[in-house]
Amino acid sequence: MASKLVINNIIKRSFSSTSALNRQINSVTVIGSGLMGSGIAQVTAEAGYSVYLVDQNDTALNKALKTIETSLTRSTKKKFNKEPDHAVRYIKDTMDRIVTTTKVDAGAEKSDLIIEAIVENIQAKHDLFSKLDKISPNTTIFTSNTSSLPIAEIAEAVSRKDKFGGLHFFNPVPVMKLLEVIKTHETSDATYRTLLEYGLSIGKTTVECKDTPGFIVNRLLVPYMFEAVKMYERGDASFQDIDTAMKLGAGYPMGPFELIDYVGLDTTKFIVDGWKKRFPEDPTFQSSVVIDQLVAEGRLGRKSGEGFYNYKK
Repeated sequence: MASKLVINNIIKRSFSSTSALNRQINSVTVIGSGLMGSGIAQVTAEAGYSVYLVDQNDTALNKALKTIETSLTRSTKKKFNKEPDHAVRYIKDTMDRIVTTTKVDAGAEKSDLIIEAIVENIQAKHDLFSKLDKISPNTTIFTSNTSSLPIAEIAEAVSRKDKFGGLHFFNPVPVMKLLEVIKTHETSDATYRTLLEYGLSIGKTTVECKDTPGFIVNRLLVPYMFEAVKMYERGDASFQDIDTAMKLGAGYPMGPFELIDYVGLDTTKFIVDGWKKRFPEDPTFQSSVVIDQLVAEGRLGRKSGEGFYNYKK
């Protein structure tokens, strides 16, 4: 069996080869420093790219840097468990590649790839990309990390529609290996190849997807969660028993209600409400009285301390 050192060297050579294919990307700007944005910045910097992390204020950016450093400290304990000096150097080198700024043009004027990870609001995204389109080099590729909005609709704000695609990461970004790479009908083949190569270079397993509602994972996952809620609303079973059934009967690591609490009831509601508005005739996209009520009460899941389950204890 190959030693861990040999395997790591093979992986490093593989990533280096991918990066060589991807020479047009050297600098990446990530706009939005929340959980998703900070995670994207981390894995991108770990892969050797120069990263500009942008947000509206220094408080958010400083919080993001602390989150990234904590994440790196945790991961390097396993990666360099017998080489603490290497862990310290690895963390420093990664953090040194990240520049934070509150000025969106600071990175946009220099970056080869821009990844938007701001609030799921189409107008906010249009305003941002309209500005980016004016200040970024013509060769810069634009992407969105949206989980529910159509990529083509976001791209309406720019003239470079051939250089616009989707990069849908999963939370927590440093841990989750999947990256959905989305292509609109106007995304060029060259742009799409570059995005796929970038995904491989940061250690992700990429899947290709057209610009469909929810892409692959959410298109299947969200209706599944809402079907579970409908069962509960009808009184077919308790939400606890539904969770137990799906974990022990289907082998899922989480039941649908545990997953809704993890994702956030407000986020889940937002996704379905958006799909229902866009596709009113599709019976798949139906709202839930229970979820609407819980959101109105501020019971949003793990992040608020209570959703279907109570986490305050």
